[in-house]
Amino acid sequence: MPHTVAVLIFPDFQLLDAAGPLTVFEVAGRETASPAYRLRLIARTAGAVASSSGAQLFAEAFSDDPLDTLIVAGGWGTREASACAETLAYVRAAAGRARRIASVCSGAFTLAAAGLLDGCRATTHWGRAAEFGRAYPQIRVEPDRIFVRDGKVWTSAGITAGIDLALALVAEDLGEAAAKRAAQQLVVYYRRPGGQSQFSALIEADRPGSRFLPLLAWARERLDERLPVERLADRAAMSPRHFARVFAAETGMTPAKAIERLRLETSRERVESGSEPIERVAARTGFGDPERMRRAFIRAFGQPPQALRRAAKANSATDFS
Repeated sequence: MPHTVAVLIFPDFQLLDAAGPLTVFEVAGRETASPAYRLRLIARTAGAVASSSGAQLFAEAFSDDPLDTLIVAGGWGTREASACAETLAYVRAAAGRARRIASVCSGAFTLAAAGLLDGCRATTHWGRAAEFGRAYPQIRVEPDRIFVRDGKVWTSAGITAGIDLALALVAEDLGEAAAKRAAQQLVVYYRRPGGQSQFSALIEADRPGSRFLPLLAWARERLDERLPVERLADRAAMSPRHFARVFAAETGMTPAKAIERLRLETSRERVESGSEPIERVAARTGFGDPERMRRAFIRAFGQPPQALRRAAKANSATDFS
């Protein structure tokens, strides 16, 4: 019996948030002896629903039909969808019936508004992660993640991350080989790990008028040294308390989080690009203890350094084969 996968859309949804996952399931389903998926588009009102680009998709109206998987799209219209009582009531009811529920990009706001992410780990587009965390402090927001699974609830980052999410769902349903074949057909990377960072700490700090980009560039050259808030504040010619407050307001992260991300980004580059001993990478990027770095990698990327190095070598071999 095929898995019924429904994507919920609304006026001003992001087209690729819906089309990307649907295409993954379509392609994967073609590889099976019998139909693996039944795909649906649903909306509060049946008929044409305009995306933020103006292109329209035709959807069925909400119903009590059983679903295996519900995926909530994101987009500019998320704020209205998240405030719609009928939409939230449907999402709650569908979540109770479905085996799993997911969101793409800012669709996480709809799941959160429905109360489905309370006490859970979740992600969303990096550009709205700080807003998400402020609006829903009961949710553990992980802005660095491509996608996050917490029990039966999956959330993913912006737009193309919905494809990564769908490939992970296919792997759960049909196995890794089926997901890999689907990725090959779609000519996409198989698969970006769920924990791969959405963006760089330096890129995020590179905003018009930002005063902290030079500081982070300075810190990146000294990751093997101790970089407490007091030292960073002194470099910025500010008091530690004022520095911490202004830094968080401008960058959306604490100074300690920024340094950790610089260490993670730099150590991951070194792990994946060469054969330098893991112990030396840990020492030169400020982790000191390889075990501490391993725990940080698992927390941020979902995999230990050795696994990322093996994957990088395998991908390199594939690229040149």
